[in-house]
Amino acid sequence: MDTNKMREQFESFGRDVLDWSDDEFRLASDGKSYYWGATGEAWVFWQASREAVVVELPPKISTHNTTEGGFVRPEAEHYDEAIDDCREAIEAQGLKVAP
Repeated sequence: MDTNKMREQFESFGRDVLDWSDDEFRLASDGKSYYWGATGEAWVFWQASREAVVVELPPKISTHNTTEGGFVRPEAEHYDEAIDDCREAIEAQGLKVAP
């Protein structure tokens, strides 16, 4: 899970929806946690909410669409590539995909 992307989404939400100022996103001296306790607590809840989301993609089909000579049908190969692309896009948003 990309913590930087998740933090970016959290801060964008805080600014756009909650109307928080830049000062409310000031980092503590460790450079990781937030200076203000309320922001830090909100950040913990935000991360927990994202951890709870797990997307389940449909299974790949190439193993079921292979000819006797070992040739994978093009439509199966492209389908599997699309599944991989979806996985990457979902994970780029900071969410998990079930194995």
